[in-house]
Amino acid sequence: MTSGGAPSPGQIGQRLREVRSSLDISVRELARRIGVSPSFVSQIELGKTSPSVGTLYAIVTQLGLSLDELMSSSSDPGDEAADAPDYVPMQWDPESATWPRIGEPVQRATGRRTIQLTGVTWERLTHDDDPFVDFLYVTYQPGSASCAEEDMMRHGGREYGHVIEGRIDVQVAFELYHLSPGDSIHFDSAVPHRLSNPYDQPCRAVWVVVARRGDDRVNGAPANHESSHLPGLM
Repeated sequence: MTSGGAPSPGQIGQRLREVRSSLDISVRELARRIGVSPSFVSQIELGKTSPSVGTLYAIVTQLGLSLDELMSSSSDPGDEAADAPDYVPMQWDPESATWPRIGEPVQRATGRRTIQLTGVTWERLTHDDDPFVDFLYVTYQPGSASCAEEDMMRHGGREYGHVIEGRIDVQVAFELYHLSPGDSIHFDSAVPHRLSNPYDQPCRAVWVVVARRGDDRVNGAPANHESSHLPGLM
């Protein structure tokens, strides 16, 4: 996958399978941890189905993957270097919890790393992977939603969103908020929540998730494989 290109379901599945195998985690065990069937995990790894955002978040969390590692889905590191010669991988030791070095401070408007899933597009707004913050430009197409209405999402961290264009509804626990251009929202991601676009125009927003990877309050909670919410995998 070249910089700025969206990985295919096959690339995503291959990368997930490689990491799962390297950790000696069986398909059945991974399925148990994220609350889906083993056959569903197998279909994802074979590229026969595209996982929702929620399922992808759950899988990469269990495998210790960052979204950057998933987006860089080439199995040959030399291929990645050829596609993006200016990319400098960051060194980060989670045990010491030190801030990683910033390899490239600027992400241009073109060439963003992108993932497209279930009516939702994520574009990473940092050139480097940041282990502490997911900084994203998100698009919700008309009729798309992060999860089923009766089955809201939970994950680690805290979210901050700012609507640039279009409208989106955000439900946090029992409260439903209707956001228009210029509106902002922030909430605890461990609280059940749902994003939806019931309107006839795409919604585009800047979304930030802080401390998703380091927050273990919802570890072990079953994932909803029908979910397509990002900020709740990068």
